[in-house]
Amino acid sequence: MPRFKLTIEYDGRPFVGMQAQKNGPSVQAALEAAIKAYCQADVRIGVAGRTDTGVHARAMAVHADIPRNDTPETVMAAVNAKLRPQPIAVLEAQAVADDFHARFGCVGRSYGYHIINRRAPITYNQGLAWHVPQALDLAAMQTAADHLVGQHDFTTFRHVHCQAKSPIKTLNRLSVEHSGEAIWVYADARSFLHSQVRSMVGCLVLVGRGHWSPDDMKAALEAKDRAALGYNAPPDGLYFLKAHYPEN
Repeated sequence: MPRFKLTIEYDGRPFVGMQAQKNGPSVQAALEAAIKAYCQADVRIGVAGRTDTGVHARAMAVHADIPRNDTPETVMAAVNAKLRPQPIAVLEAQAVADDFHARFGCVGRSYGYHIINRRAPITYNQGLAWHVPQALDLAAMQTAADHLVGQHDFTTFRHVHCQAKSPIKTLNRLSVEHSGEAIWVYADARSFLHSQVRSMVGCLVLVGRGHWSPDDMKAALEAKDRAALGYNAPPDGLYFLKAHYPEN
């Protein structure tokens, strides 16, 4: 049975998350329903990463075994037709080897967090960015971010319901970049703990507003205690940007 890698984007606002759950609509359930409507078979997808309620994706990777001998272009068009009008789109479909797995084959994940830093309320970006009206010290935020790069015990930045076996992760990148009122925090790692990016961003904003110093960020990390967390950023501005795979 042909296996396809699908690259998808979605607006996370209507969903309880990527993973199928009993408490509301999920991206996974919507995508599996669309594939079933297209090929008349139950298909379980594999996913590169999980996202929480209200979190978005620019290029999430999934794999699906499609019981039809269609071209990638046909698969993409057909699934998109069945997804409408939900805010999910297949950006690309690729035929892959039978042993390709979107989750277990992934060697890196990239996230971006969008902050709009201005006094005026946000309008068309409502639900798609975190509005922070107070002035932010971006240099201090980057200094604080640098304390988190590398291999650490990220217990402080880990959700209490996180199911990861270990709190030790290696953060390859945490950068604070801006253009005018738009600020993006970029994070790269092989894998992340539940709510890790939102927790780090929330504390970075505390530093930017002057409530924490960069050394406070370091102390929070070293505490290895969720009680030491300063603030958890809302889901609005978080985007899964890319799943990375080894070169063929």
